[in-house]
Amino acid sequence: MTRIDENQQWYKIVPGSPWLSIYIWIIFCLLPFFFIFRSSSIIEISIGIASLLLFFLSYYFSTKSRSGLVYMWISFEIVIHLTMTLLFGYVYFSIFIAFFIGKIQHTVGFFIMYGLHLGLTIIALVVGFFIDLDLFLPQIPFIIITVIGAILLPFNLYNRHRRENLEGQLETAKEQISALHIIAERERIARDLHDTLGQKLSLIGLKSDLAYRLVEKDPERAKNEIKDIRETARIALKEVRELVAGMRAITLNEELPRIEQILAAAEMDCVIKGDAVIKRLPTITENVLSMCLKEAVNNVVKHSSATKCSITFIQKPNELIAIVEDDGIGLPEEIDRGTGLKGMRERLHFVNGTLSIESYKGTTLIIKVPNVITHQVEEEHV
Repeated sequence: MTRIDENQQWYKIVPGSPWLSIYIWIIFCLLPFFFIFRSSSIIEISIGIASLLLFFLSYYFSTKSRSGLVYMWISFEIVIHLTMTLLFGYVYFSIFIAFFIGKIQHTVGFFIMYGLHLGLTIIALVVGFFIDLDLFLPQIPFIIITVIGAILLPFNLYNRHRRENLEGQLETAKEQISALHIIAERERIARDLHDTLGQKLSLIGLKSDLAYRLVEKDPERAKNEIKDIRETARIALKEVRELVAGMRAITLNEELPRIEQILAAAEMDCVIKGDAVIKRLPTITENVLSMCLKEAVNNVVKHSSATKCSITFIQKPNELIAIVEDDGIGLPEEIDRGTGLKGMRERLHFVNGTLSIESYKGTTLIIKVPNVITHQVEEEHV
């Protein structure tokens, strides 16, 4: 579809200069009468006045058109312009047409109308010099300026409108990126809240059940469990505040004791294999790995009905592998589509990590994250 600059009103010839536009309109509305009334024939004068009125009427309608009718009105203006040029030597309507063609934003339409207008204008001038040399000869300086304007003005306006459109699209894109950034940040906070707060609330729930069962059997141990609940709630509140403030940097050394604690509260045996002390692992990668391990153990406690959970760390030159295994009932299908695993995959994707799941006589989660910094340091020493 043909597009015209909609921000510019029909009477504004020079953008941003309304008084200059009015001045040009006055000149180009009055000047044709000087050429028309030089003719002695009433018929020619009538044709000239009718052509003048039809031209401005066509120009008005062309500015209001937003479809293929634009080309029809511009073609009609070109015909009137050629008539005024050949009969009265008035070539200056080409400036009006050049301004309007420069507003066309459709590339093919612009070049077609530009070539048609410029070619027919030059042909009409050449023919006019042969028909009535005395009519055109005194106007040569003005005709040259007009032709230069017909050549340069459309390209100048066309490029300016394209630049403005691109700037507008850029601003729109910036607004969309800002909106997407806000959405992504909200999703990140939602995932962090789910991973952090979900684990702590699960631990509080497990310890609460345990304390309830021990109230009569072992009051002293029940008091200790209640103290642990209170401490866990305090830690959860602290973590949520830090998370919202965007200041958290979780490490494996911090998370493993908590993981052992939640497994112990669920009365599961916890076995940690391999070296959990990670050397030169990027902070963001360790943060993601810690959050993923926490979510994996949280799923084990809630869904596996297992009695044992083991976490194995395997450090390779280019990557770190963490394997979480349990001897439970396997992974239910609805859990695979849940928020927790989806959040883990999104986090790992951010650091170019992967997550794979095996569910047979228990569940095995294999988390792989690249050990980028360690790899780079080793290369520097080779």
